[in-house]
Amino acid sequence: MTIRVLVADDQADVRRNLRRIIDAQPDMRAVGEAADGLEAVHLARSLRPDVALVDIRMPRMDGLDVTRLLAGATVEDPIRVVIVTTFDHDEYVQDALRAGACGFLLKRSGPALLAEAVRAAIAGESLISPAITVRLLQHLSAPALGRQPAGTNPLTPRETELARLVARGRSNADIAAELFISIGTVKTHVANIQAKLGVANRVGIAAWAWETGHALP
Repeated sequence: MTIRVLVADDQADVRRNLRRIIDAQPDMRAVGEAADGLEAVHLARSLRPDVALVDIRMPRMDGLDVTRLLAGATVEDPIRVVIVTTFDHDEYVQDALRAGACGFLLKRSGPALLAEAVRAAIAGESLISPAITVRLLQHLSAPALGRQPAGTNPLTPRETELARLVARGRSNADIAAELFISIGTVKTHVANIQAKLGVANRVGIAAWAWETGHALP
């Protein structure tokens, strides 16, 4: 399968560089470029790429609104969005994940990590730049420790355990091995958790788990 990728960034040299990286991969092809947010939405809806690489700060519509329109929890036929940006502010990361992004990379991350993020998105996984992961998770978990109101967890004990493992970066195969269940069962649990929490992907599950303190052992 060839993964079709849309590139959205207001800087032409950045678009060229991202396109060069994508086209150099044997299993990927860049199918379009957008120089602003509105164009990104229009192109994504007409071209239906497998993955959209979207910058945060763009003219006419920013990357967060683009993500909500393409990958939000209420979108009937969502498109996978990976944020690729210079800015790693905590609020950007959190807002992007809540909006439905399935990855968040810094532009300095390099070609290998970019390709890995695109493949992870296709596989239903998520990838966040290592440079910001630890800081983000610490920030999410700190205010939530011991403050989860009783009766607000919509998940079963098994689903809560699974959400904890997702939040700690475990793959489906890792979770299956740790809980002694099949990968198919893991996928079913993940889908059920996403539906109960109203999130679009595994990153949304991870954000919920850290914010509510359920990511802790």
